[in-house]
Amino acid sequence: MTLHFKTQYLDQVRRRYFNSSKTQKSKILDELCAVTGYHRKYAIKILSTGHMSGPKASGRSRVYSDMSVFHLKRLWHLMGRMCSKKMVAAFPVWLDFYEASGFGPIIQSELLSMSAATVDRYLKSYKAQFARRKRTGTIRGTKAFQNIIPLKVFEEKNSVPGFIEADTVAHCGGSLSGQFAWSLTVTDVFSGWTNNQAFLGKTADNTLTAIIRVEKLLPFTIKSFNVDNGTEFLNRYFVEYFSSKSGVQLTRSRAYRKNDNCHVEQKNFTHVRETFGYDRIDHEELIKYMNEIYRDYLNPLLNFFTPQLKLVEKSRLGSRYRRKYDIPKTPYQRLMDSEALSVKQKYELQNEYEKHNPIELKKGLSRKLSTFRKLLEGFNLSQSNDNFLEGYDDVRNYVKAN
Repeated sequence: MTLHFKTQYLDQVRRRYFNSSKTQKSKILDELCAVTGYHRKYAIKILSTGHMSGPKASGRSRVYSDMSVFHLKRLWHLMGRMCSKKMVAAFPVWLDFYEASGFGPIIQSELLSMSAATVDRYLKSYKAQFARRKRTGTIRGTKAFQNIIPLKVFEEKNSVPGFIEADTVAHCGGSLSGQFAWSLTVTDVFSGWTNNQAFLGKTADNTLTAIIRVEKLLPFTIKSFNVDNGTEFLNRYFVEYFSSKSGVQLTRSRAYRKNDNCHVEQKNFTHVRETFGYDRIDHEELIKYMNEIYRDYLNPLLNFFTPQLKLVEKSRLGSRYRRKYDIPKTPYQRLMDSEALSVKQKYELQNEYEKHNPIELKKGLSRKLSTFRKLLEGFNLSQSNDNFLEGYDDVRNYVKAN
């Protein structure tokens, strides 16, 4: 067979090959290999190469456009830099509210079709820029209260909301001396629902006041309250308060075992450190502003619109652990799927959900944090220059008025 004849023959085969079904393509390839003597893989390659207009590198064709990758990176920042599995689970809700130049139905369909592995591949270079730092201000409680509060039974599987873990985070900067702000984190083990409350000075009275305020915001009834062994929890005021509440079991974790309180320890980073960082906050005027950020922006954003992964099974194979997770869901979705909540509780929760827009919450959170950092910077620099805060009068007046 001459080269000229093969070229003419291949031109005719290409037209039929790329307009045929998968079954017909297989038969055409059989025919081409029988006539020309080509290997099947080579026949597929020359048909594809001849069909494309212009040069093309070998390998898999690119599925997602540059614009899709651009909006993926933008959404990653907008969605709080959550992991890929959570992003894929949150896209159906978030993209309905997302508006930006160049974003249309085609880009939206490409983003919705992305897998978690694809998202990780495009965002890999971003994730190495953030390191986690550790600091603690916990003082171990006395033996008397450790004997009163029993240790938590860790074999229990919580299948209903109401089993709470609580912890505090220090906004002390590089020094634990003096008085500074603390953030109380309260999270539900079953759903991941989390609320935060800031207060100045980790006294027993201030901590209990913060717990009472958070309790009023929870959409379910507390069944169990687990804490660590710090003095802010192991004290007379705390024990008496929960002893007076019928149906609430008070437990504590083992000392120096952070994994015993792992659900809230994780939220200490995602809800507190990623928001306010590690700077020292020791001004009373900033506490009210922090609570406004928690109550009106951060907690609704993370509870209603940020999916969370929940560990279902963990097994050990040799020196490695294999972990199995369920489908990512938001705390709101887990509560609505639970049969433990009453119809009234679900109705109130749904009404609260419909008041919010994730894009507006995220933008509002960014504005509030920007203002907060400017105000914090002004307070810190005012220690060396009393006139520095003149540029921050508007912000200070806003904090006092609200």
